[in-house]
Amino acid sequence: MNSDETASPDTDLHAVFGYASDRGLRRELNEDSLIAADPIFAVADGMGGHEAGEVASSICVRTLGDSPIVGKHLPEFSAEQLEALIGESDRRIREATGGRAGTTLTGAVLVREGGKPHWLVFNVGDSRTYRLSSGVLAQVTVDHSEVQELVDLGQITADEALVHPRRHVVTRALGTGNDAEADFWLIPVEPGDRLMVCSDGLTGEVADAHIFQVLTSVPNPQDACSALVQAALRSGGRDNITVLVVDAEGAANSGEGSDAVTLTGTPADSTDLSE
Repeated sequence: MNSDETASPDTDLHAVFGYASDRGLRRELNEDSLIAADPIFAVADGMGGHEAGEVASSICVRTLGDSPIVGKHLPEFSAEQLEALIGESDRRIREATGGRAGTTLTGAVLVREGGKPHWLVFNVGDSRTYRLSSGVLAQVTVDHSEVQELVDLGQITADEALVHPRRHVVTRALGTGNDAEADFWLIPVEPGDRLMVCSDGLTGEVADAHIFQVLTSVPNPQDACSALVQAALRSGGRDNITVLVVDAEGAANSGEGSDAVTLTGTPADSTDLSE
């Protein structure tokens, strides 16, 4: 089982997470990458083709994994510090690919702010981070895409955006283009919160209502990830699909913990991602 737990003796909060990824039914390679290394949980969706997207997303998550906060539960870590780390990812990708490949990036860092735990959510591109809290599922991030701009201008509806011919065109990305600026949100963590981080291979195939149904009916985060990937495959699986679910829970049944996970561009089956 690819469910993991992290805990610290100085707090009663711990993160329980699961992850799943699949190359989909139409792609030869899986250009998605993810990192689940307390306190960083993120998904990157590479772009560029001919393995270049895989390189970009891999560099991105490995740069996050190089951060000194990895392994430090609930560190004091600001949006400015995270912005610098994301900027380093952008620099490394451009250096390695000459600007010919890019990646989206979204996720959250579990941080301590004012002595209390918070989600420091970040986003570049059209991968998404959702929060399920008190029975309400909300999309925290805002897509950096052409169709989102059209929705914001009132020119198309959210439903029309799902089938728009330019729905996959992003307006911000790391490693390529002129805009790699990330957006940030700082949200207090409530016990029982569930965070879902995913590439657009999920949201392009599975409606939010179905995502809500799975997240509220499948308690184990690994099982929830697997169910969501299977739902995307049943709906067509036209893109790589990656899902990461993180639960914020109390210290009871905190388990023994285990190693952090960094997965990069592997076209493995969604039920077997161990390296």
